Amino acid sequence: MAATHGLEMKVENVGRDMEAALEEEGKLREDGEGEEPFKNKKVHKFVSKWMLPENARRTYLERANCLPPPVFIISISLAELAVFIYYAVWKPYKQWITLDTGILESPFIYNPTKREEAWRFISYMLVHAGIQHILGNLAMQLILGIPLEMVHKGLRVGLVYLAGVIAGSLASSIFDPLRYLVGASGGVYALMGGYFMNVLVNFREMIPAFGIVRLLIIIFIIASDMGFALYRRFFVPANGSLVSFAAHIAGAFAGMSIGYTVFSCFDKTLLKDPRFWIAIAAYLACVLFAVFFNIFLSPAN
Repeated sequence: MAATHGLEMKVENVGRDMEAALEEEGKLREDGEGEEPFKNKKVHKFVSKWMLPENARRTYLERANCLPPPVFIISISLAELAVFIYYAVWKPYKQWITLDTGILESPFIYNPTKREEAWRFISYMLVHAGIQHILGNLAMQLILGIPLEMVHKGLRVGLVYLAGVIAGSLASSIFDPLRYLVGASGGVYALMGGYFMNVLVNFREMIPAFGIVRLLIIIFIIASDMGFALYRRFFVPANGSLVSFAAHIAGAFAGMSIGYTVFSCFDKTLLKDPRFWIAIAAYLACVLFAVFFNIFLSPAN
């Protein structure tokens, strides 16, 4: 009898706890205070599975918020889209697959004969060669960049992105020194390089988060972007202008070095990680060599 009475008491207590929890949830729903945090929590949980290894997800979820929002990726995407629309409208075309004349006269494009205008080594990311080019870049940097910025914030994502952009133009000036360069592929591939290196190192923890459909979509976008770049480099008509694709490869290498160290230090102080300084030192050494090459050795001289 005593055991039965104790069991009944436990059941009653559990019932009271459940009722209290349901009442509290109902009040929050009525006040509109509980629904939004619940949705945000689901979003952050989804993002953490894609972006972080399992041992870092709890820390992220404990302090996850959307402040500041992913301003960098959204702002850079809007700027690139605005520049593309400007050149497409300013110089009307029968179709938007390629925009030769307009962009080749742009003060933003990397032009090997105007390398003394140093801003071109960065500003070329704002100009794109056609609708396929910009849509591929925007899709990848928004799909991957926004979740990365939610986790790592804009300063770190901006560092990786711009490192890829600069690496892309400098690599193009060395390995394809007589070719023009357009597009944000250096920055996009830096984000992808850093992310996929992090996935590779934490293979068992992060790969299950991939849906096969999403993975195929990403591969399709990368293949389309690389295919378009190769077309612009090797198969453009005789009256067209060849455009370098070295930025894709250089951006990916920048991402696999600097990007990997940045994205793998989610819950650590970046400046205290020796891997970060090693990656920065190697990157700066390559930059100095590229500057020396452009001043003294470039065939474009």
